[in-house]
Amino acid sequence: MPDYAGDLSPKDAWTLLESEGSATLIDVRTRAEWSYVGVPDLSPLSKQTVFIEWQSFPDGGHNEAFGQQIDSLGLEKDTPLLFLCRSGARSAAAATLMTQSGYARCYNVAEGFEGDPDGARHRGTVNGWKVHGLPWMQG
Repeated sequence: MPDYAGDLSPKDAWTLLESEGSATLIDVRTRAEWSYVGVPDLSPLSKQTVFIEWQSFPDGGHNEAFGQQIDSLGLEKDTPLLFLCRSGARSAAAATLMTQSGYARCYNVAEGFEGDPDGARHRGTVNGWKVHGLPWMQG
């Protein structure tokens, strides 16, 4: 059992973002990933993705201010927070941290933006936000 509200598939994440006005998607990947791989496009929901790095690129150092940056958004502690990374690992860690910080509804978008690697070790073909056909754009 995770130490946060649970894992959501990308489609379930979209449904929650669509159905709950306050639900917020937080992309925790690096600036390089946002620029070169693409970002979720929430404009069909009249929302914007929040971008806060969990780790920095290229050194991979942990963002020590992550929790403070989330707090600075001014969201209620019962706001659904959906965390997204490449494949679901960093976002699960972020959901755990923010649950420990008092946010009651932290979710991990389990397959991430690019999903699991295929047999050739390429991402973006097996599962994930992009593979499910959810809106995205180049960063």
